[in-house]
Amino acid sequence: MEYRPESTHYGDLIPIVKVVGTGTNQNDNTILRMKDLHGKWVLVTVDSGYCDEACKEKLYFMRQVRLVQGKQSHRIERLWLINDDVKPDDELKEQYEGTYFVSAKVSEILGYIETQETQTKHIYLIDPMGNLMMRFPEKVDGTKMGHDLKRLLHVSQIEH
Repeated sequence: MEYRPESTHYGDLIPIVKVVGTGTNQNDNTILRMKDLHGKWVLVTVDSGYCDEACKEKLYFMRQVRLVQGKQSHRIERLWLINDDVKPDDELKEQYEGTYFVSAKVSEILGYIETQETQTKHIYLIDPMGNLMMRFPEKVDGTKMGHDLKRLLHVSQIEH
């Protein structure tokens, strides 16, 4: 019988890739540069501006996982890369206030996040250096995702 230690993380570690590029922040119509988010852990989702139930669920878990980090929540940003020309409704913007709603249809940012077929199925994590490094399972467990983030915040040497 072979011994295999239990995994110490819930999310899948993926090949690390530096994410660069810009998109239009729909909240204030400014340009968001990925480098503007350096120094923070960034939870990322990619979806249509229509935002179906799966999209809303990802936004919900991103918000909740950030909230449960308590005093450390300021170290986490939430980024929704909108992959089409549809503008999300104002109710969503209110409900997920603090999330960057970024038009990314023509942005190079999307090219760093797996394939088009895969990128809308997951919540991703970018480290404070700007590296895409983890993706959470499709039907995410918010509690387990929160534990991963708590552990990463604890061991991270970058404090802002």
